[in-house]
Amino acid sequence: MLHGSTSTEAAGRHLPEWEVADELVAYEAAVARMEARVAAIRAGEASELVWLVEHPPLYTAGTSASDEELLTPGRFPVYRAGRGGKHTYHGPGQRVGYVMLDLRARGADVRGYVHDLEEWMIRTLDRFNVRGERREGRVGIWVDRGGGREEKIGAIGVRIRHWVSFHGIALNVDPDLSHFGGIVPCGIAEHGVTSLTALGIPVSMAEVDAALKASFAEIFGG
Repeated sequence: MLHGSTSTEAAGRHLPEWEVADELVAYEAAVARMEARVAAIRAGEASELVWLVEHPPLYTAGTSASDEELLTPGRFPVYRAGRGGKHTYHGPGQRVGYVMLDLRARGADVRGYVHDLEEWMIRTLDRFNVRGERREGRVGIWVDRGGGREEKIGAIGVRIRHWVSFHGIALNVDPDLSHFGGIVPCGIAEHGVTSLTALGIPVSMAEVDAALKASFAEIFGG
């Protein structure tokens, strides 16, 4: 939960709306919708929203991305994203969670908010008996494969405008992992990426969505 409130308090005050896109969502359209929703939340004209989507194959470049980390520039479209971070991949089989919350009423703690997004993915993975872990100096969620081998299963990139959050998380369910080869994912070259399917857990996206919703309620309320 965000620091300074309990799950019960958060649940009583905040009931975010949930939406699940039933087809691939173009990245530019998603950003436009988030921008509009953030403005409406800020103005008190709309409720908070958690929007679960999948994108067609694409790369995004965060505010600290460098051109050298885009290894195959012509492979997929590349979009400059206003979120923090470096290059990341989005595509079918990856669940992207766009989280639009009014952080003014949730402690106004950016560091705490990012920690809670990490915890959201950790608890979601735990429901499938996968141990997701944080790593000092590396944003996102990691899986220890043994023998010093670690692979990233979840990414985080956030933007906050007037204390309203947008962008969010990306959890690898069953994407084509070879597509990550066109970038240095999140600027980290020495470790790989994985997915639930690659770990031998062939769950459906609907099952992952149910786990995400249940885990979210534990941490954020609603």
